[in-house]
Amino acid sequence: MHPKALLDECTNLIELVYKFEHPTDGVVSRYFREHRSLGPRERATLSDTVYATLREKLKFEWLARSGSGSKWRRLAILGFPGDRDFLKSALTDVEKNWLDHCDAVTDADLMAPHRHNLPEWLASALREQVGAEFDALVASLNQPAPLDLRVNVLKKKREGVLAELRQAGLACEPTPYSPMGIRLQGKPSLAKLPAFVQGDVEVQDEGSQLLALLLDAKRGEMVVDFCAGAGGKTLAIGAAMRNSGRLYAFDTSGHRLDALKPRLARSGLSNVHPVAIAHERDDRIKRLAGKIDRVLVDAPCSGLGTLRRSPDLKWRQNPDTVAAQAALQQAILHSAARLLKPGGRLVYATCSLLPAENEAVAQAFGAAHADFEAVPVAGLLELAQVPQASSLCLGDAGEMLRLWPHRHATDGFFAAVWRKKT
Repeated sequence: MHPKALLDECTNLIELVYKFEHPTDGVVSRYFREHRSLGPRERATLSDTVYATLREKLKFEWLARSGSGSKWRRLAILGFPGDRDFLKSALTDVEKNWLDHCDAVTDADLMAPHRHNLPEWLASALREQVGAEFDALVASLNQPAPLDLRVNVLKKKREGVLAELRQAGLACEPTPYSPMGIRLQGKPSLAKLPAFVQGDVEVQDEGSQLLALLLDAKRGEMVVDFCAGAGGKTLAIGAAMRNSGRLYAFDTSGHRLDALKPRLARSGLSNVHPVAIAHERDDRIKRLAGKIDRVLVDAPCSGLGTLRRSPDLKWRQNPDTVAAQAALQQAILHSAARLLKPGGRLVYATCSLLPAENEAVAQAFGAAHADFEAVPVAGLLELAQVPQASSLCLGDAGEMLRLWPHRHATDGFFAAVWRKKT
């Protein structure tokens, strides 16, 4: 595609995304479906341009003020990846001079918001938690996430899959914490990769993989993944159960559960039972009360721990939406707890960085449920042979899991664990 036409496509897509009416990945996917003439390279350029502008939105908007023409075109120019000469072949002389001026701007020339590219409420909340590590955290959040795979332990061992991937020409290495994780270099296409097609691996962030280890589901048990979504953690749990017992995958979205079906077919699992529920008090949940061995509640949340993948979230969330999520999380956790039999294990998790959705929810649950006792997470991770388990946890006793992108190279994750008293 000619550079001018490609830049025009980027401009059009950015204008759609910046309405912030829907998640960016959905907007981009729809745009590609409606513009099937775009090839793989053009799609990659459009996607990279959009996500670059979202990561550095405040900086780019400040730089764009000195330019002329459409705001969306100026943002597209600033976020356009790759060779500057290719890009400049699509620009006017005025735009070329303006871009050269923008490229000469250094961090020392920028105000704090233009360096961290976060809404002030979120910047304050994160700075309060990490202090002097704030700049390192921001830098990590503004970088694309690596591509992590989880090995399906029902079918293969990690060493064997690593050898297969390397033989296929992929650069990869074991993840440092998850014993079933592999980290790829770059973003290779997996659609035709034999290991992916055969269900030997699934895409899953290393931090997410650790949640299944905390649940530690056993053969023959009754287990519930309460907010299963597209089923990434469901599949990991089912494999840990060695395809035995009964694993319920609950979600309020039938559409998300539909996305689990092809993954389930590849996985070789037959013990998973997807169930669409109306809400956390659905009668189908009540019928299982007191019968379940283990429950994972990977609760709906702000998703602010996934900004490396979904930078639009920092512009679509606000303190009011976070407060609403926290109230929903409490309700879901309370309902999920009813499922457990005496001695059963409850794991609460989010991919948020905010205490309001994490520690505060866990503390409120503990205070309201004397029939549950907290289980230190560090000890559970050590039993699962996770290296440096204490470094992944809060408190001297490793009470809760707290993963940070700048410390652990994972998405931001939180988890707390309880046991129902006998």
